[in-house]
Amino acid sequence: MQPRITTPLPIVSQSPRPIPRTGFTLIELLVVIAIIGVLIQLLLPAVQTARESARRAQCTNRLKQLSLAALNYEQAHRVLPACGIVAEANLIITDGDTQVISDQHPVYLQNYGKMFSWAVLLLPYLEEQSLHDQFDFDVSILGQTQNPQETFVETYLCPSEQHAGIYYQDDDFTLGKRFAKGNYAAYVSPYHSDLQYLYPGALIGTGQPLKRVTDGASKTIVFSEVRTLNHPEDERGAWALPWNGASLLSFDLHHYESKYDKHHGWVAHPDWPDPQLPNLLGPNSDTLVKCLDEIRQQSQMEGMPCIQYERKIPIGYVSAAPRSMHPSGVNATYLDGRVHFISNEIDSLVMGFKVSINDGNFIDPDFFNR
Repeated sequence: MQPRITTPLPIVSQSPRPIPRTGFTLIELLVVIAIIGVLIQLLLPAVQTARESARRAQCTNRLKQLSLAALNYEQAHRVLPACGIVAEANLIITDGDTQVISDQHPVYLQNYGKMFSWAVLLLPYLEEQSLHDQFDFDVSILGQTQNPQETFVETYLCPSEQHAGIYYQDDDFTLGKRFAKGNYAAYVSPYHSDLQYLYPGALIGTGQPLKRVTDGASKTIVFSEVRTLNHPEDERGAWALPWNGASLLSFDLHHYESKYDKHHGWVAHPDWPDPQLPNLLGPNSDTLVKCLDEIRQQSQMEGMPCIQYERKIPIGYVSAAPRSMHPSGVNATYLDGRVHFISNEIDSLVMGFKVSINDGNFIDPDFFNR
């Protein structure tokens, strides 16, 4: 029997199976990151715009609440709330030499008297009766024992403001007392805050009935916005203080004549100096009780310039501009409760007429030919 010869099967070499990839290559990862970055850059402005739109809507609603509260106050007391409970002095008007034309015009002295602002008076009409009850109206705002002026009132805050939760405090002007800040102020004059009785805005120190607003509630601005500076000695926004820039605004639209004309009154001059337009960057500046170098430099950098009030006589160039963090303008409310956005580029004379209560929206045809 012959041996069986078997032929070995050929060995077939098998290539290893490819290992599946479970991640990105470096190049792919960089591409994905770049795409995500581009998408974020495209979407972020839209998100920020939507958020600002929501904040601005909330700000608008709070301004409306303020104007309606002022109307409710007027219905209850037969006068609009006083812009501030302060002392007065008489302004002596002469013919430029020595002859006295009038000495019966009171001047608003913001740093004298009990110094309660309109914002304190409106608290009961904004569902803040308990806070209002903490104020002792028999003593000055600087003599409050319960310190209600330290309270942050939500209705007085604009959500767009960057410096929420800061105080104003000064050893000289507040005797060391702290004042919570807010973001709304009342218009008291188309001219200067201290001369509001000569050129009244919606709210003045004595209070006034709505019928004195002869231009009509729908044509007269009463409240707008103010920004706060993150500095303890800058009073802008201190809602309980009836001071210029703190809770008061005036437009600084100067009269044409240099003296009082008993036949024609004061005529608005649209060109000198630059009025306090919304978010004004200069040369006109907010007049404050203190604007030393540190405050002045910080104010300039943040786009809200200031000057210090140093006049020794009862009157001076006291005015302040409305300011906000909203792009291109500020919110403002009329006496009838309507809220309107006012552009930084608004015409000066138009703005002056919106602040004045009795101009009649009439411009003398010869005015621009003088």
